[in-house]
Amino acid sequence: MEITKNTTMGEMLEYDRGIAVILMQSGMHCVGCPASISETLEEACMVHGIDSDEVLAQIKEYLANK
Repeated sequence: MEITKNTTMGEMLEYDRGIAVILMQSGMHCVGCPASISETLEEACMVHGIDSDEVLAQIKEYLANK
């Protein structure tokens, strides 16, 4: 699966639960919130004032090194 800024939080977490750690370390502590599941990575980052490109890079690095 290719993760992009348009991938929903739910899709990412279903693909690999380890991504939750990255999201939480980035400041998204609502990873388990039912409302966040349908948000894209870009939308969730925007709500939290986080750079989506930086978070996406961390997720891709995590997946590449798995």
